[in-house]
Amino acid sequence: MTNEELSTMVDTSDSWIQERSGIQERRIAAEGELTSDLATIAAERALGHAGVAPEELDLIILATATPDQTFPATAATVQARLGAKNAAAFDQQAVCTGFIFALTTADAYLRSGLAKTALVIGAETFSRILDWTDRSTCVLFGDGAGAVVLRAESGDGRVQDRGLLAIDLNTDGNLKELLYVDGGPSSTQTTGHLRMEGRDVFRHAVVNLAQTAQTVLDDLGVSGEEVDWLVPHQANLRIIDGAAKKLGVAREKVVITINRHGNTSAASIPLALATAVGDGRIQRGDLLLMEAMGGGMTWGAALMRW
Repeated sequence: MTNEELSTMVDTSDSWIQERSGIQERRIAAEGELTSDLATIAAERALGHAGVAPEELDLIILATATPDQTFPATAATVQARLGAKNAAAFDQQAVCTGFIFALTTADAYLRSGLAKTALVIGAETFSRILDWTDRSTCVLFGDGAGAVVLRAESGDGRVQDRGLLAIDLNTDGNLKELLYVDGGPSSTQTTGHLRMEGRDVFRHAVVNLAQTAQTVLDDLGVSGEEVDWLVPHQANLRIIDGAAKKLGVAREKVVITINRHGNTSAASIPLALATAVGDGRIQRGDLLLMEAMGGGMTWGAALMRW
């Protein structure tokens, strides 16, 4: 769905949307297409890329704020479709930071020995919770999914190791009214629509994203200049540019897909990863810095050696 198409639905324009967000187009799930459908395709592609059979999986974590149903977990549907009969599967909900939270959870399972091989998916159909008469929100979001496979291996405990190296997670429930959905099973017995205080979210994002990213850099004693690629949550181009500048990461080292995908919430980072791996930018051994902020409010960052 292009900005031009949106301008026929609400009072907006391509220039207005691009100036405020950097978005040119976004993808919308087809009628009857579910979050589990998108998640399954992403999972199959990730497993194929990793050379891992579904039966090898011990764990599947699906980060989503738009599940197929209240229950069972959408991850259970994906597990069945994949034929991952040996994998425990559950959903994790931290909105746009969901993929970072899910990576952290999977990492804890692998480090503890409770799992050896994990599949982490970010998948969303945010188009289903948008108020298509509200131009301040409906122009920003899209649908999508991405996935990664993690496997436990021994390392030296140094920055040269591959895999997840440092993680920082944060939540401030006092800020939940800045970005939320005005419905739910317990409160209204309806799905509800996304509501956002855009200016306040922007202000917190610029500060919090730089802070959480700097925390993981400091944990390993590396600088922004040493990062090969910044793979941020794709929420707003100005937020992305502001965080990169604060961290000292050059613009040419920032993976940007917001122009094509819009904000896909928990799918945002894995979609950007898939794009940059697919076109050859991200190579084995590259140091990646991922950061995200979402409703809750939640925010976090992860440093990974690809």
